[in-house]
Amino acid sequence: MFRAVPQDRAPVIVLKEGTRRIYGKDVLMNNILVAKVVAETMKTSLGPKGMDKMLVDRLNNIVVTNDGATIMRLAQFKHPVAKMLVEIAKSQDIEVGDGTTTVVVLAGYLLINAADLIKKGIHPVTIAEGYRKSLKKALEVIDSSSMSIKISDRETIIKAVKTSLSAKYVSQYSDHLANLAIDAVANIAEYSDDGWKVDLDNIKITVKAGGSIDESRLVRGIVLDKEVAHPDMPRKVENAKIALLDSPLDVKKPELSARVYLETAEQYKQFLLEKENIVKEMIEKISNCGVNVIFCRMNIDEKVQHYLARKSIMAVKRVKKSDLEKISKATGAYILSTIDELSKDDLGKAKIVEERRMRAEDKMLFIDGCENPKALSILLRGSTEEIVREAERCLIDGLSIIRDLYVDNRLVCGGGSIEMEISLGLREYAASLKGKEQLAVQAFADAIEVIPAQLASSCGMDPIVAITTLRAKHNEGQSTIGINVIDGQYEDMYSIGVLEPAIVKKHVLKAATEAAVTILKIDDIVVASSVAEKEEDTEGTEKE
Repeated sequence: MFRAVPQDRAPVIVLKEGTRRIYGKDVLMNNILVAKVVAETMKTSLGPKGMDKMLVDRLNNIVVTNDGATIMRLAQFKHPVAKMLVEIAKSQDIEVGDGTTTVVVLAGYLLINAADLIKKGIHPVTIAEGYRKSLKKALEVIDSSSMSIKISDRETIIKAVKTSLSAKYVSQYSDHLANLAIDAVANIAEYSDDGWKVDLDNIKITVKAGGSIDESRLVRGIVLDKEVAHPDMPRKVENAKIALLDSPLDVKKPELSARVYLETAEQYKQFLLEKENIVKEMIEKISNCGVNVIFCRMNIDEKVQHYLARKSIMAVKRVKKSDLEKISKATGAYILSTIDELSKDDLGKAKIVEERRMRAEDKMLFIDGCENPKALSILLRGSTEEIVREAERCLIDGLSIIRDLYVDNRLVCGGGSIEMEISLGLREYAASLKGKEQLAVQAFADAIEVIPAQLASSCGMDPIVAITTLRAKHNEGQSTIGINVIDGQYEDMYSIGVLEPAIVKKHVLKAATEAAVTILKIDDIVVASSVAEKEEDTEGTEKE
């Protein structure tokens, strides 16, 4: 705890009893040690031949993956520095959807190299300033090394998606998944004066175990894990006219509480008859508008279901609001608050709405054949639940890569080639600097080279030999030479189609540098003790 000790009186206690404080150089070195452990754990997952991690939660649910964001999210780190690295992985995943492992590894090695400089007496603030200058230079190298493509260049986009998916568990299906992702994004992308806008929330990924991943397909509409509400309703409706309802489909109850006193059986019979007439009028209105399919967010009364079935109208109840919104975008239907608002102009259209049996016990509802849908579904299959979930993570990465190219259509070569170009540029830049910042720039260059070194190590190559060979080739001007991890050879990454979005690499550098600089500037940690926490909880309870 903090104590102030005047010469003529007793110590003044600033923090609560039992609070722990760590400060000075020890804090920085402990933080760097944590970052080192996390980075070294994650780096073995880099590349197409990276290793997988098995994560088991408290309920003994098992996840096997090499996806950086998933590993960091499920690892349940406790140390605050480790949690900061989790946050940069999340940020990378949300912003660009790829490079989550790389950003954690790079942040860790920036800190590891900084530790060596600190031991030599260089102040952390000097290192942080050197890292910021290095970041600016690295971004310039990416801009000068990138190549622009057209959004219509399907072949090149497939190469970029396959590069991302090559490191995944289901990489053998990367061609099929890449084509699904490209078609899906092309349907929902919208162009305006501000450029392309791609909202991946408009792509509903529906996973269903059973079958093979190559049986996955794009549905020009929405797939729901739902069944038809009544057994007598049609299971298939062609040329569907669709109504969407955001309220229960039953007899409207009075807004104020009321009691009805019935004195005779005849009055009770008349009461039921009147209720039935209201239902018939409701169904008649629905039928007259041409509706043959209804999706309702809430419950549908059993009597209403019966009369809908007699009119051969398909109805589905308890559809999630988010799914209603997607159906609206896919079919053009308006979401109605009450059935009283229904008109022919509010209806959506689809070629077919059908309940299909996926496995012996599973049924799903397909809204297919929508004209110019602004929301659609990808039905993802896989032999087991674990495989289909990993395929889903891969597909999301592929969709994110395509979205990135719509936002920024520049690509750089992968396989460690762009990292070697950045390292070369930084070493030349360091020679132009004076003072200790030069060492920080060189440390940044060394950290960047960890990426190609690990790619080499993952495929059985000697990382030291790989780095020296790549340095020599890049010094000779062979700027696109990298490591073909599949064959364990040095090759031209452009010629073999190993390409990555420039925006992903730039975000990796920005996020990793900011995380490293933030951690470098921490020199004091105050940890509240369990005693202090209990006292706070007690005070809060008394106030309540």
